[in-house]
Amino acid sequence: MINNTMVRKMLLQETAAVHRTVGSPALLTALGVLMITVMALFTAPYVGMADNGDFFRSIYSNGLYFNAPDYDAQYFGYFVKQYGIYQYFNENGATLGSSQSLFIKLAIGLNKLLFSSQVFDIRFQAAMYTIVYVLAVYLLIEGITWKLPRRQGIIIAILAIFIFGDTGYTAYFNSFYSESLVLIMMIFVFASWLLLYRKRYNDYVLLGLFVISSIILTTSKQQNAPVGILIACMAVSLIWVRKDKLFRLLTLCSIVLMMIAGIVTYLNISKEFVNINQYHSMTRGVLKGSANPETTLKSFGIDEQYSLLKDSIYYEQYGTVDVHSPLLEESFYSKYGFGSILKFYVTHPDKLSSILNEAAQNAFTIKPAAMGNYEQSAGKAFGQQSHFFSVYSLLKDKLAPKTFGFIVLWMIVVIGLYMPSFVTAVKFGDFRGMQKMVLILTAMGIGLSGILVSIIGAGDADISKHEFLFTLSFDLVSLLTLSSVISRFFANSKLPVKGPAVPYVKAEKGVSI
Repeated sequence: MINNTMVRKMLLQETAAVHRTVGSPALLTALGVLMITVMALFTAPYVGMADNGDFFRSIYSNGLYFNAPDYDAQYFGYFVKQYGIYQYFNENGATLGSSQSLFIKLAIGLNKLLFSSQVFDIRFQAAMYTIVYVLAVYLLIEGITWKLPRRQGIIIAILAIFIFGDTGYTAYFNSFYSESLVLIMMIFVFASWLLLYRKRYNDYVLLGLFVISSIILTTSKQQNAPVGILIACMAVSLIWVRKDKLFRLLTLCSIVLMMIAGIVTYLNISKEFVNINQYHSMTRGVLKGSANPETTLKSFGIDEQYSLLKDSIYYEQYGTVDVHSPLLEESFYSKYGFGSILKFYVTHPDKLSSILNEAAQNAFTIKPAAMGNYEQSAGKAFGQQSHFFSVYSLLKDKLAPKTFGFIVLWMIVVIGLYMPSFVTAVKFGDFRGMQKMVLILTAMGIGLSGILVSIIGAGDADISKHEFLFTLSFDLVSLLTLSSVISRFFANSKLPVKGPAVPYVKAEKGVSI
């Protein structure tokens, strides 16, 4: 028999469900980010990213070409939103293998369906990325705020809008830089792992999302080859999250797939890109700042006359040497590689410290300063950047200490905050309880790989873009840590926690939330 108490309980549960969906911090964040992104990218003056000379690698093989007669004059200075679509056989092969091509082709398909078969408007790509990005942000905040009281959730939502609504991130959508895909997929990886161990949504669906986003992230750019291998190694702990044999088998297969993706991405790096990065790793890395470049070259078995290449770049029009010459291949490129450069830095800690601090100068930059954000038709100065909703990226770039020591300190503080709950989880064999620490270590490792692969593999050439993974990982880990600090503050204070009676479970004490 149904009594009044049971009816009231059912009504409270229904109200709670409505509150969770309609008034959730995740939905608030998603709507906020969506509104800001639409205003920035789809209303005049449109915000995008100028081409630094890399776009040709992405567009030619996907059936697009530069149709603006003065395109060359707009490099670095102006964002271009329209490109031509090939109307005949495209003889251009892919200069690099990237999962980005799938998204470009999908955007071209939408463009042909809704706009034109001859002119491609990059805003179709931006619209597609925006939709997926908003979903990724929603899942991220849902994972962070799940079971938190409403007041705490709203505070975290505001912080998330402040960070992920920043046009320093979203301006990439109106460009052919693979950072767009890196941004979205990294958030999906972080969010799906977070939701998986917090038992929010179906574990199998989340595992599928985790694997797919990890593979797309790894294959989005060749620099990310170590990312797939790192995620695969760290994800081993997910095998014991559930006792189901099927889940464990699928998780194991997923780990193998992610590992293969990393290895294949590395093996598919073309010889041209190997030479470009190898050239810069020596001229813009090992030799940069060297007081005696001749001696440094001699330690690699390289002729001392190549000290003239110090600080030079591969793309110089009138360089001191032909970078494509067989002579350079025989007497320069063949003398060193990733391993020997790594050994050099390990045996020269002063040089390693110097280049790590050099990397730290750009580690907190979201939007490269060298590239403009406006179209030429907007009447803005060459290279002018948009400051619309970019307070976070500006403050982060200006105020963050530009030393590698700060990065190490940040890691120590974050790991220290979560160590007690991790030790407790290990003590009781609670694999779900261990996952937050594993996730944080994975994100930190991915961020550090962005720095180390950049400086060892290519010196300081285009370093601000190469370190994008670190600045993104820093934001994800810092937001998660801030949410735990906010939760601890409310748990330890005597402030009343207002909000719906049922939809959110009161946070537990400690940083294990």
